[in-house]
Amino acid sequence: MNLLQDTFVSAPRLVAAISNTNMAALIGALVIFVAIVVIFFVFASYFGLWIQSVLTKSNIGFSNLIAMTFRKVNTRAIVRSKIMATQAGLDDPDLTGGALEAHYLAGGNVQQVIRALIAAKKAKTISLTFREATAIDLAGRDVLESVQTSVYPKVIDCPPRGAAKPSLDAVAKDGIQLKVKARVTVRANLQQLIGGATEETIIARVGEGIVSAIGSADNHKAVLENPDVISKAVLAKKLDSQTAFEIVSIDIADIDVGANIGARLQADQAEADTAVARANAESKRAAAVAEEQEMQAKIEQSRAEVVEAEAAVPRAMADAFRSGQLMIMDYYRMQNVIADTEMRRSLSGERPESASINAHQ
Repeated sequence: MNLLQDTFVSAPRLVAAISNTNMAALIGALVIFVAIVVIFFVFASYFGLWIQSVLTKSNIGFSNLIAMTFRKVNTRAIVRSKIMATQAGLDDPDLTGGALEAHYLAGGNVQQVIRALIAAKKAKTISLTFREATAIDLAGRDVLESVQTSVYPKVIDCPPRGAAKPSLDAVAKDGIQLKVKARVTVRANLQQLIGGATEETIIARVGEGIVSAIGSADNHKAVLENPDVISKAVLAKKLDSQTAFEIVSIDIADIDVGANIGARLQADQAEADTAVARANAESKRAAAVAEEQEMQAKIEQSRAEVVEAEAAVPRAMADAFRSGQLMIMDYYRMQNVIADTEMRRSLSGERPESASINAHQ
């Protein structure tokens, strides 16, 4: 009876223990299943890239692929870039998977750099290392286009298309204007691509050289007969110094005769000289008019002085009569002299004012 009771009492405990064991096993199995599924999907995601790396001997392991994902690196771009480099035979010791990741994280275009290195290697005449290529890429330049420009030279119009002036205008020593269009053939200088001047500088320097070469010519006809004189003079100045390009050739595409600038300048100078002469003449005329006015003012002043002197004569005569210095006969004689003088003056036609002034003087 006691055994039966103990059995009924321990039965629930046994069931609970069995249930806990089953639950733990179920959870363990679920965890293992989830882990297997995760491993399967991870393996499926990276298996293609990993097997490509293994078959091409690119030395990118499975763990590296998973680490790239955690570092937020585009694994496909890195693996394909490393495979391209390996297949192309790029043996640069700096070109490793870690270096590719570092360049990607720095914002560079990994695949563009590898393509540029492959193009440089195929050209056999271009020396370009991985470090130089990444530096050019991070500097904001298209490294692949630069390599292509180094292999296949590029033609630059001078002046460029769409410029304010369709031609370069220069004047020879004989005063004739020449309108020139040039084409500059350049190739990229990879060693000076970082920090080197761009196409705008090449265009400006070539334009300056053309204008200088035409300006130093004695005759515009000589330039028209031998346009290569301009090219030789410009090339001799080493205009590609400190630029990202190397000038291969400068060709004169078109040259036309413009206006006669020398004659126009002479005409303008003649007009300016005429205006100056007119101004000088007007200045002299104004000075003469002022001098004439001044002389007339002096004449009027002299007349006023004569009138003032004549007005003092009666007072002097009255004083002379009072003091007894002038007698009546003396006065009559003086009147006779004055009358005789007036008669002579009327006969000679002399003006009375001038006679009075001369008498006063």
